[in-house]
Amino acid sequence: MFPPRIQRPRSILWLLFGINLVNFFDRQIFAAVTEPLRQEWGLTDSQLGWLVTAFTLLYALIGLPLGRLADTWRRGLLLTAGLATWSVLTFLSGLSRNYWALFGARLGVGIGEAACAPAASSLIGDLYRPAERARAMSVFMLGLPTGVALSYVAGGAVAQHWGWRAAFCLAGIPGLLLAGILLFMTEPLRGQADAVTPGSGHRPGSPIGLILSIPTMRWIIVSGLLHNFVMYALTFFLPSFLVRYHQATLQMAGLVSALVIGAVGAVGMLVGGLLGDRVRAMRPDGRMLLAGTAVLAAAPAGLSALLLPQGALLPFMVLQGIAAFLMYTYYAAVYATIQDIVEPGLRGRAMAVYFFAMYMLGASLGPVTLGWLSDFLAAQAAAISGLAATGAAGIPEAFRAEGLRRALFVVPALGMLLAAVLFAGATTVRRDIGRMQAWLLASPKAEPGPTAGNVD
Repeated sequence: MFPPRIQRPRSILWLLFGINLVNFFDRQIFAAVTEPLRQEWGLTDSQLGWLVTAFTLLYALIGLPLGRLADTWRRGLLLTAGLATWSVLTFLSGLSRNYWALFGARLGVGIGEAACAPAASSLIGDLYRPAERARAMSVFMLGLPTGVALSYVAGGAVAQHWGWRAAFCLAGIPGLLLAGILLFMTEPLRGQADAVTPGSGHRPGSPIGLILSIPTMRWIIVSGLLHNFVMYALTFFLPSFLVRYHQATLQMAGLVSALVIGAVGAVGMLVGGLLGDRVRAMRPDGRMLLAGTAVLAAAPAGLSALLLPQGALLPFMVLQGIAAFLMYTYYAAVYATIQDIVEPGLRGRAMAVYFFAMYMLGASLGPVTLGWLSDFLAAQAAAISGLAATGAAGIPEAFRAEGLRRALFVVPALGMLLAAVLFAGATTVRRDIGRMQAWLLASPKAEPGPTAGNVD
């Protein structure tokens, strides 16, 4: 006998949260096991960064056609196929015996994960009305810090006791279980939460051209590449920084990273969703102003954390936790704004275009740039001390720790630029929401479908 269909908005939303959790768990498990992998294969920080960069570049490229599929095909099936693909290849990553085998497996994970955001965001846009979307999006995006936190804790503990390969194999199992459950989800009708004809399309013209013609969307795209540059660089190298600079064990580094990025970030995500809907009710540009203010306040906290002396783990956790809390408010506020300014028939592609830009020019460059900068600054510190090294891998660990610390100063510096971009986007969002509402009013009307409901 088959299980019952999953059709209530709350049930679908929490299922999507679980999928997003696995998405970031499988993606971030690599960061949790970086140090033993680096030492076993004698890798440099630049080589480690390229593993993330190659994954991210392919993720961005594949996301565009998958975004089109999210607007034209069954989103549940698209998610199921992507989830099963990336879960299998995460498991196979644990069987890698050299750098290039792992490189190929991580590329495959990127192909599968590219289906998640466009399909899930499109589903949420049809499940929840505009006034509720930031809260709904915050629940979905809660999978990011939760998945990252679990990957740090579980990955660090498993890698310390059973090796880094076991951590990859463990990470691949939950996604296969969720893929089976996803087959029983009922697909909501497109546009039902916006009171337009379900399945309605978009304004005449090229979809990509229409998306890029929205001024706020252009500012959001620039903000995305800056935000992902700093967050991918930080989250990937944070465990390594704690091991090298603060002399934490691999398991302790995973736990601290989970707390300051995952647990505190999750609270920031939920608070951002709650406040985002409240300020949106007061003024159309409220969500963008909230995101800009939070990101601006995060920069001095992150800078202070990097200025702490070696071994000051508790003060580091407090200051970096404050920075993470503020940085994670970005997701719910900005992602909900995309749903507000883009018509239902373009939302999957809008997310794909946004993800393409922010991953191609942001996330892909963050880890490899920070890795290169870390190697360069480590070699410079060693040279100043009168020590010579044969290549970056031969630099003593003390200098590699200092090089990584100095490289991380890029994060708060770019955070201030990100805040300026978000404030610029706030100046155009009122007009773009008005255009969107005018288009909806001119479209054939329909009552919201039975699955459009409250965030409960």
